[in-house]
Amino acid sequence: MKISFRGLGKLAILAVVLSLGVLVTAARAYHTWGGYHWARTANPFTLKLGNNVSSQWTTYLAAASLDWTSSNVLNTTVFPGLSNPKNCKPVSGRVEVCNSKYGSNGWLGIASVWVNGNHITQGTVKLNDTYFSTAKYNTQAWRQFVVCQEIGHTFGLAHQDEGFNNLNMGTCMDYTNDPDGTLFGQLGNLHPNAHDYEELETIYGHLDPFDTLLNISLGNSRSNGGQNVDDDLDTSNPGEWGKVVRESHDKRSSLHEKDLGNGKKLFTFIIWAE
Repeated sequence: MKISFRGLGKLAILAVVLSLGVLVTAARAYHTWGGYHWARTANPFTLKLGNNVSSQWTTYLAAASLDWTSSNVLNTTVFPGLSNPKNCKPVSGRVEVCNSKYGSNGWLGIASVWVNGNHITQGTVKLNDTYFSTAKYNTQAWRQFVVCQEIGHTFGLAHQDEGFNNLNMGTCMDYTNDPDGTLFGQLGNLHPNAHDYEELETIYGHLDPFDTLLNISLGNSRSNGGQNVDDDLDTSNPGEWGKVVRESHDKRSSLHEKDLGNGKKLFTFIIWAE
């Protein structure tokens, strides 16, 4: 495509260039992390979210589940939790969601995702009440933003953007210091946006020859995903997260990878507190 700027003023030229930049960015934007996904033989599939949260968190968990179920390829259902919230041990074929005072370790929320080969086998979401009990983070907006984003990671989604101080993109998969957009009169980052749903359709655009969730539901026991002793890792401890594979714009880690051997890995996504 050839574009002529003849006859345009400087401001008009700038507007065209910026518009083209936005189009190019949008066209190239994607936020999977390695193509990891839940194995299944049909779409939409249903993923269980284990409710191990206190009453302060139940409405936010329910809202996030409803938001993600708007996807054409994925449904989520909140079930009674099977974990102790303090350690939030994983359960094969599910995502356990927990809150507790995990300590002043720097992180506000984390998603831990176990994979075997290319397939996700289990996940946990931890919400750190050590920080959510403070005035800055004890708000509806911060709670909804964090629980929505951390659950989104357990489907195979990464962040759309990792800058805290730029304009919101209108998705919970975008880092922000203004989750509801009220501080700076911008979009809120409390829910998924259309691009998140499009990306899920890309991730789950193929079917697998087997169904991880069905196989696990038939056995219905902890560690059917084959993680064994690695399920006992203290995922609250940054020392157990493994190597840094991504950093946010402020040079803090946003994704860690720990090799568990035999094609198994643990990925940890982080939202750091200020």
